[in-house]
Amino acid sequence: MYRVVSVARTAALIMVATAGAAAAHEGEGVAGGFLSGLTHPLFGWDHVVAMVAVGLWGAFLGRPAIWVLPIVFPVVMAFGGALGVLGVPVPAVEAGIALSGVVLGVLVALAVKAPLWAAAPVVGIFAIFHGHAHGTELPEAANAYAYAVGFVIATGALHAAGILFGFLTALPWGGYAVRAAGVAVALVGGAFLTGMA
Repeated sequence: MYRVVSVARTAALIMVATAGAAAAHEGEGVAGGFLSGLTHPLFGWDHVVAMVAVGLWGAFLGRPAIWVLPIVFPVVMAFGGALGVLGVPVPAVEAGIALSGVVLGVLVALAVKAPLWAAAPVVGIFAIFHGHAHGTELPEAANAYAYAVGFVIATGALHAAGILFGFLTALPWGGYAVRAAGVAVALVGGAFLTGMA
């Protein structure tokens, strides 16, 4: 338990330090593109909760989902980002992002044990919406490739945070804590879906 808390504190410090640097150099070349991409997913709660929920659900599902889902999401998200950069329309992007929080949160809250062949496409479909939003919001001055690398790394960090929290399921009371986190994710997603956030 001490290790989980220590890792979480370290990750939080890195994110805070990086956020300050990104604000100072946003949009300036490769470095600015990378920092813009790195911080972009961290400032939208609709993105944050869904990405954390992928890690939480993976932890509930166990192996191999615990590592497959956090790979599927950023890979498909990068594809969605490319669609956004190219201007390829994807319908109802904001609704899809909000719905991802609702659906993934409910899956975690109910501890749904879906098979990998079903879980991976669910995660992948939602990843397209998240990626498209990142791609269309690419700052004009930013390097697109560096920006994409940044938002994929940030996404991986959010998945890792969900997985670390999901490890609580190994404790007698941990499953309840993780399922409560799923409820919180679903509520945040619902708030965005209904326009309350």
